[in-house]
This record gives sequence, C-alpha cells and structure tokens, in this order.
Amino acid sequence: MITRANLAEQLREYQIRSKHDWASVSLFSASSSTSNFASSRVDVVIFVIWELMILAFVVFSVVSLYFSHMKLAIVLVCVALIMCVCMKVTKQVRLARKKKRRMLLPLSM
Repeated sequence: MITRANLAEQLREYQIRSKHDWASVSLFSASSSTSNFASSRVDVVIFVIWELMILAFVVFSVVSLYFSHMKLAIVLVCVALIMCVCMKVTKQVRLARKKKRRMLLPLSM
C-alpha cells in the first residue's frame, strides 16, 4: 500500500540520486560551487573542452611572442578572451534553461 510517508521517502531518495555533483577541473568556474544546480557530465566535458581550447590559444600566443610575432600573439590572446566570455555566457544560458526546466516540473515529482 502506498502511504504518504512512503512517497516522501521515495522522493527524498530520488532527489539524493539525481543530485550528483561532478567535480569540475575548471579554471574559470569558481561560481559553480555556489550554484544550486548540479552539473551533469556533459556540462563538465563541454567546459573542460572550452578551457583546453582557451589554454591552447594562450600557449600559442606565448610561442608566437617567443618568435617575435607580436600581431599574431595579440590576435590569439584576443581570441582566447572572447572564448572565455563566450564560455561564461554559455554557462549562464545553460543554468537558466536548467532552472526554467526544473520550475516546469509538476509538484507531484
């Protein structure tokens, strides 16, 4: 027989199972620890790929500075900064979408 206490316990277990906080090796996500929403594996993988690309652009700009290509270094640093801003905007959009989706869930969940 399904009782109110049984349903409440099932809901509690579901919430515990669905709240997996994946540790992000993120350089730029200091605010992710204060976020109320858990990151999925896909989110973590996407942002780690973004960060690796940004790191690659920074390394290429240092190498181009070493070989005295100032204009190329400036362009690469600018691209890395633009990618960093895009990553932040993408993260905010994903969190807003996730928050909106959770608000649409019925209260019986």
